[in-house]
Amino acid sequence: MKLAELKNIVEAALMAADDPLSVNNLLAMFKADPRPPDRDDIRQALSALQADYADRGVELKEIAGGFRFQTRTEVAEWVNRLFDEKPQRYSQALLETLAIIAYRQPITRAEIEDIRGVGVSAKIIRALLEREWIKAVGHRETPGRPELLATTRQFLDYFNLKKLAELPPLADLADLVQTEPDLFEQTDGDGDGDTVVALRGADGTAPDEDDGGPGMEPPEQASADGADESALAEDNVVLFSGQSNTS
Repeated sequence: MKLAELKNIVEAALMAADDPLSVNNLLAMFKADPRPPDRDDIRQALSALQADYADRGVELKEIAGGFRFQTRTEVAEWVNRLFDEKPQRYSQALLETLAIIAYRQPITRAEIEDIRGVGVSAKIIRALLEREWIKAVGHRETPGRPELLATTRQFLDYFNLKKLAELPPLADLADLVQTEPDLFEQTDGDGDGDTVVALRGADGTAPDEDDGGPGMEPPEQASADGADESALAEDNVVLFSGQSNTS
């Protein structure tokens, strides 16, 4: 199969798919063909497509779940005007909890509370679990064997990341609010005197609402503290190592 034909097929599949497609997903389309393309052929077609869209309003982006077409950040401000709904708002407490998990994973709920200096409500943890941004990946070998929490592939996909190594330093998160308005957008509170942060994903969609309690100061960046990684789910072990799991 010629590259031009393969590129058109891959482009059409990515446009039609609801979710990102990995190289394995794309290879599966050709199983019945007498001379199917190999992994290198698919990668070559993807690279050619990325070059084709280099100066367009949309881009072909590789994230944790695979490849997808998405609106470029530079034009997202205008595209978002097509949508009437306002982004749902998350409390600062929920965002701080998510940040702590992302930067200190795997971590227990008690350890999150130690860092924040205040209790973490069950409602916040439940909201993050239901959103599939975090999950339990094992247990700390301490009395009570508390659950270890870590981020998921869905978390990476939503925030337009291929791997955890692409997370910005915590010191840069304040700048991210200004430079990536489609991810974080400061809004007024809902009457209780607290400031909340409206959160959008890289695709411009708004998550479900949670109204967790007021937050504390942003956490300091830290590394995992020697948890038993053998207890982690396989896909999380790949993510912790900073390797792509898309091919």
